[in-house]
Amino acid sequence: MHEQSLSVRDAIISRRSIKLFNGQPVDREDLLNIIDDAVWAPNHGNREPWRLVMACGSELEKLHELLRDLTLPKWKEMSSEEIEKQMKKFTLPGGYLFVIVPEDVRQKERLEDYGAAASFIQNMQLLAWDKGIGACWKTPPFLDAPKFREALKVAPGERVIAMLQFGYFDELPKGKERKTSAQIVTIFGE
Repeated sequence: MHEQSLSVRDAIISRRSIKLFNGQPVDREDLLNIIDDAVWAPNHGNREPWRLVMACGSELEKLHELLRDLTLPKWKEMSSEEIEKQMKKFTLPGGYLFVIVPEDVRQKERLEDYGAAASFIQNMQLLAWDKGIGACWKTPPFLDAPKFREALKVAPGERVIAMLQFGYFDELPKGKERKTSAQIVTIFGE
């Protein structure tokens, strides 16, 4: 955990997507506090076009069973060691948030809502990072599976756009080089 809050710049530059968590649980109150601050993300018309399904603590076991069934259809034929190895990517995070947005039939509003939810997600990742909690935004194909949607009580006209994994980690991944402004900016009229 950081002794003092990071500057916005330091949080943006130092944050990494954590893919290997150490299995330590994440406190529900920490996730709820992160959410309470992250909702200040910019969103057109102040629609706050998101809702979340959380799993941490006791409900993780039930989530792990669902994810095992969705990702390892032949798990009953596997050894317990094989199952454990395949499931580490799901069992080591200490908490989950699934981000659900409405699929507005109007294209402009749908794009605005997705952009707002992406800002909300980035806010959550940065706020978690400031608390020493790693995060990773994933979009596995099972997010659209009927069994998964039913388990999360996703209604018709809604879409799960993110599986956010949160947790603690022992090793900080090295950051990859990013493009510079010289590479991505064109001056208008030139």
